[in-house]
Amino acid sequence: MSTVGKQTQGGAGGPAGTDRRRWVALAVLTAMQFMLVMDVTVVNIALPDVQDSLHFSYEGLAWVVNAYVLTAGGFLLLGGRIADMYGRRRLFMTGVLIFGLASVACGSATASWALVSSRFVQGLGEALAGPAALGLIPVLFPDRAERTKALGIWGGLSALGGAVGSVVGGAVTDLVNWRWIFFINVPIALFALITVPRVMTESRMARAGRRIDVVGALTATGGLVAVVYGLLQAAAHPWGSARVLLPLLGGIALLVVMVLWESRTPDPMIPMRFFSNRTRVTSNVVSVASLAGFHTYAFLLSLYIQQELGYSPLKTGLSYIPLTVAMGVGVGVSTALMPRIGVKAVITLAFLGSGVALFVVAGGLAPDASYVSGVMPGLILFGFFNALGFPALINGALHQVTGQDSGLASGVQTAMQQVGAALGLATLVPFALRYVNHQVKDGTAPAVAQADGYALALRIGAGVLVAAALLVLLLLEKVSAEKRDALVEAADAADTADTTEVQGATGATGAARVSGI
Repeated sequence: MSTVGKQTQGGAGGPAGTDRRRWVALAVLTAMQFMLVMDVTVVNIALPDVQDSLHFSYEGLAWVVNAYVLTAGGFLLLGGRIADMYGRRRLFMTGVLIFGLASVACGSATASWALVSSRFVQGLGEALAGPAALGLIPVLFPDRAERTKALGIWGGLSALGGAVGSVVGGAVTDLVNWRWIFFINVPIALFALITVPRVMTESRMARAGRRIDVVGALTATGGLVAVVYGLLQAAAHPWGSARVLLPLLGGIALLVVMVLWESRTPDPMIPMRFFSNRTRVTSNVVSVASLAGFHTYAFLLSLYIQQELGYSPLKTGLSYIPLTVAMGVGVGVSTALMPRIGVKAVITLAFLGSGVALFVVAGGLAPDASYVSGVMPGLILFGFFNALGFPALINGALHQVTGQDSGLASGVQTAMQQVGAALGLATLVPFALRYVNHQVKDGTAPAVAQADGYALALRIGAGVLVAAALLVLLLLEKVSAEKRDALVEAADAADTADTTEVQGATGATGAARVSGI
């Protein structure tokens, strides 16, 4: 069998494995994935409590989210490559151990720098564990029908993790303490570390001619972190100051080095040929805008609901339920619409609708707004239209991609989504904070200034989403409306392709998970 190249057989994944052990292994892998995805959204509701406890500034608070998503996105493809070459089980357990220890450090943090540092390490744990876990599924389930079922369970629980994160975060923060949103990871991590060696054996690709592109991952992640740091510094310092310009210019320089390196290294993390298709590039660029809008909205709304409207964390988490329901409906409607009106039309409608929704949200923000008339309409509208674009953007990101490269394409899109989340907070939050500071200095009541500042940031975000819709109209080619599943396609390609030709299909696809939305 050539599912993932040269690999160790036996145990749960080979002839000696039992059906029960394979499904136990899947349960462990999906439970860990559920936790990894949930960790993106579970933090949002706890942010005001974290801010009060560790004395974060508003721009510093954004790093609680950004540290995680930047590291996870920056090292995701590298994690998949390492898992393919040096053993998926080994990398999964290493990632789980790092994630678990970092979770303890997050929950125990007594200073803002300690929490942010630990979140960086948590993101690295996800970047190692996520791709490795998904790369193990084709080994556990060589039969195509069983593998498709297993991947469906994986994807469903990943989506559920993103959906319930806000409610879980609110409940834990309100009923126990914000620190337990991190401590609850530890029992699952321990369970995985104890169980995995008992139910599955090692699996890896042949290493011949393969290299680990550490330089590409480090320059990409370092450059993005520096750019985001510079943008967030603009919330409190002039744009021309050294504290803003030095990290911005340094980050841009690192990103240029990354591009030059990737174009010259013989075994790049992301081959430059991938960007030769304008539809794939456009789909990834607008994916950045989509997640920038989503995460900025969630970040600011969590602060607004608790600090302006006085909601408890639990009540705030429950208030997000209409958003979750609307997103589920949006995904279903998108799947039904694509064959009827086309992928390009669905994506355009999704971004235009999302932009209008953020304008509605901004109009409802006031210190004395009610939930039903001021908050919920925006939750429903934005949730529906934002999710309307998800399936169609997947098709765009996989446009003219063979099964062999579908893992790479999906992994790139996921990394871009993570980058979008960080850039959204780094650009839009400073706009809000600068406006608030200026208004307060001019004598505006702090509560009014804060609501107006958040509304300004969301209106700018709405403009970005409308611009993304225009970009889609101008640049997107005709895209197949057939439902694409990169996970299944990459695994199927690895079954039939020569092992040296498969570019880490399952490992790269391991990067392609639901990004906490």
